[in-house]
Amino acid sequence: MAITSSASVDGKTLHIRMGERFDFSAHSALRAAYAGDRPRFETYIIDLRETTYMDSSALGMLLQLKEHAGGSQRSLQIKNANPAIKDILGVANFDQLMQID
Repeated sequence: MAITSSASVDGKTLHIRMGERFDFSAHSALRAAYAGDRPRFETYIIDLRETTYMDSSALGMLLQLKEHAGGSQRSLQIKNANPAIKDILGVANFDQLMQID
């Protein structure tokens, strides 16, 4: 699972790009992308442009990241999700918890 992350120039935003599958196999890599020796950011962006599969463990990982980010609705943003993944997030009411574009 290829997960990449990069901080914005101003140090306020962390952009995390997920690979094709967003399931439990991504847990360690995702956690390493936002936690550990990294500073806390104001905003975390999860880019799902390459993601074609997401399961319930991914929902749990998003909740963990949201908690790490401080919990506000604007602190975690989901970008570039395909229609099937947007449906999964909608059924789970994640649109009430975070911004989904």
